[in-house]
Amino acid sequence: MSNLANVHTCGLTQVLVFLLAILFGTGCSICSKTMMNLHGTNGDVILDSNGDEHYVMEPFTKPLFQTFGMFVGMLFGLVMHWFVLAFRIPFPGYDHYYEDDDDVAKGGKVVGGVGDVEIATEKTSLVSSSERAESTSSSGDNDDDDRKIPTWMYFFLAIPAIFDLAATALCMMGLQYLDVSIYQMLRGSGIIFVALMKQHVMKEHLQKFHWVGVFWNVISVVIVGGTALLASSSGEKDDSAASTSQTFLGVCLLMAGAFVQAVQFVFEEHVMKMDVPAPPLLLIGMEGFWGTVLGITVMYPIGYFMPGDDHGSYEDPFNTWAMLMNSKNIQFAFVLYFFTIFFYNLFAVLVTFELSSVWHAILDNFRPITVWVTDLVIFYYINPLFGEVWTTYSYIQIAGMAVLLYGTAIYNAPNDGSLLLEGQWWAFGIDLRDEYDAIRREKEEAEADAKWESKRQEFKRTRSSFMESPRISIHTQALRGIGAQHN
Repeated sequence: MSNLANVHTCGLTQVLVFLLAILFGTGCSICSKTMMNLHGTNGDVILDSNGDEHYVMEPFTKPLFQTFGMFVGMLFGLVMHWFVLAFRIPFPGYDHYYEDDDDVAKGGKVVGGVGDVEIATEKTSLVSSSERAESTSSSGDNDDDDRKIPTWMYFFLAIPAIFDLAATALCMMGLQYLDVSIYQMLRGSGIIFVALMKQHVMKEHLQKFHWVGVFWNVISVVIVGGTALLASSSGEKDDSAASTSQTFLGVCLLMAGAFVQAVQFVFEEHVMKMDVPAPPLLLIGMEGFWGTVLGITVMYPIGYFMPGDDHGSYEDPFNTWAMLMNSKNIQFAFVLYFFTIFFYNLFAVLVTFELSSVWHAILDNFRPITVWVTDLVIFYYINPLFGEVWTTYSYIQIAGMAVLLYGTAIYNAPNDGSLLLEGQWWAFGIDLRDEYDAIRREKEEAEADAKWESKRQEFKRTRSSFMESPRISIHTQALRGIGAQHN
């Protein structure tokens, strides 16, 4: 198997997509935790000792509502999908996005002339380059047929919605018992599950340095999980901190959610590189559609009839709606959450499309840094009712983040900014130079092949246009006629 199968070179587009995913991912995590801490009223009033009326205030701890709101927000992906097709807006994953790219060739491409090689098995556009050339020559301006997506695809995309629903619900429930930064870092364990599924389910070989990076991610998860348990048992947290048993429950819920999320990531990558692939916006929109349907018909009925602390239910949707309608602060927080969660999902899916499902998992490993810094800024400089306080165990949390980044940098090899294990002291004597050299050689060969294929296709187009040109001289036409007679 190719050494480049799971090695990706990041160009400017990929870097921008990744950074935007981090930005909006940080925003949606902060909004989610903020909503969990908000208080509002459902319109009920009580009388105090003086006979004055006061609204009954209660916490807006509604994990199912946030899950449902996420799916409703993702529905906007369908609107964007139809706009992209109708107005031929350039967007990754759509046929017309690649029509003006002279470097595209079957089997790979060179982006921007700097050798950003894409292996054909990693990603497939809505119509491949060869199919696109054939359809252009045969059907002219008839683009509707090229963009047609089979009906079964719309139902097939219910599968990742089910994974997304289960994973998000589990993570939202676990978030109630943990700080948002620890929540993010525990979700980083998803890279472990993704790597295992890539190797054993999708049969895509991972290099030794990939597994070393995954190992250090496991260590970081252990450190961070231990930090959460130590902090909750020591009493250094504020009065709202969860007990040790609740924290342990939160860790278990998040680990379960991370596993299901990993299944979703791998499935999404598979869907976007099948012979008949799903474009990213369609994937997001249909996940939102099916998630909304499942939320109304399955998730909310179960939450309503399951016993709990929300007016006798685990989560009462009628009380949720009443609080949303009667509390301006909850409305404002939900609007922010609605937009940030949509754009996070959009750019996260684009990370999977442009790179791979493992990079989607790596994205979740980068977010804790920005989330934690933002939480500290909120607590100390904006509003101490929100955010996160610094404790003695925060130093251990920093160590966990350092290990996490160390493992991610190893996994990212041999790209710029990564760590190459070549026997250095910080590599603990591990020397994998042979792997890196093999990857570099294969990358150079792939770049040369892609450039050669591009020139070959350009020559074929030039030759074809010359042979069919109406301006060919009368002498050339006569020679062709003489040749045809002799044949």
